[in-house]
Amino acid sequence: MRYLGIVTVLWAFSFSLIGVYLAGQVDSDFAVLARVCIAALVFAPFTLWRGLPPRLLAGFWLAGALQFGVTYLCLYRSFAVLTVPEVLLFTVLTPIYVTLLDDALARRFSPWSLLAALVAVGGGVIIRFEHLEGDYLIGFLLLQLANATFAAGQVLCRQLLARYPTEQPLHRFFGHFFLGALLLALPSFLLFGNPERLPHTAMQWGVLLWMGLFATALGMFWWVKGSTLVDAGTLAIMNELHVPAGLLVNVLIWNREANLPRLALGGVIIVASLWLNRQGRQAALPASQAP
Repeated sequence: MRYLGIVTVLWAFSFSLIGVYLAGQVDSDFAVLARVCIAALVFAPFTLWRGLPPRLLAGFWLAGALQFGVTYLCLYRSFAVLTVPEVLLFTVLTPIYVTLLDDALARRFSPWSLLAALVAVGGGVIIRFEHLEGDYLIGFLLLQLANATFAAGQVLCRQLLARYPTEQPLHRFFGHFFLGALLLALPSFLLFGNPERLPHTAMQWGVLLWMGLFATALGMFWWVKGSTLVDAGTLAIMNELHVPAGLLVNVLIWNREANLPRLALGGVIIVASLWLNRQGRQAALPASQAP
């Protein structure tokens, strides 16, 4: 689970960096395209094109298009109509999508995983729920599409690696993930991008470089790798930890106000959902081993 924990910290910074330095200043389509290109270049020297199951490669192209292409194009657009705290609030439903999609692809139903995911979502809601004002419906819908495609991408990668095992290590074909994302990111910038809103400060370029290298290239790689080392319930709950982590970054670095008691209570509930998921797995184990 250490891979997922490291990426949670990296992504916690991402929300604030996007909201402070990029949103409303740098064209969102260009920001996504830059991150995808940087990540693709990182893995390009290692990428194999032959000797791998065709369905595995096609699946990674599709996963990249979903998990990074659609997800981040929607995420960046949401910052134009929502604040950082509102973005964090509207992403709390991701664990439910992860659990349901993983069960659907595996043709099963795991009630304990769904229950644990719902508890984790409850913790996220406790942290972030506030009376909403203004026109937030478009932002909410954008983020639900982002949540669903982000969940679909990571579940798809997890299932592909289980169904099509290969002797090649993950980094030898993970570049295909970002090539799939590029299929959406490049046309989106060419069709909808605004060349007049490219980065114009060293800080903005630095943020894009940092996010391309760490939050995107290493972050996505470690997240997919970590997803294969845990059960679906744990993966779903780890999707929720970005809420308290993101708010802590906002408080500690940018001195934003936050309800610390609610943050602590929600964080404890999210962590407790991991324990609940583990108890459920242990309770189900004898039944699965029964003849």
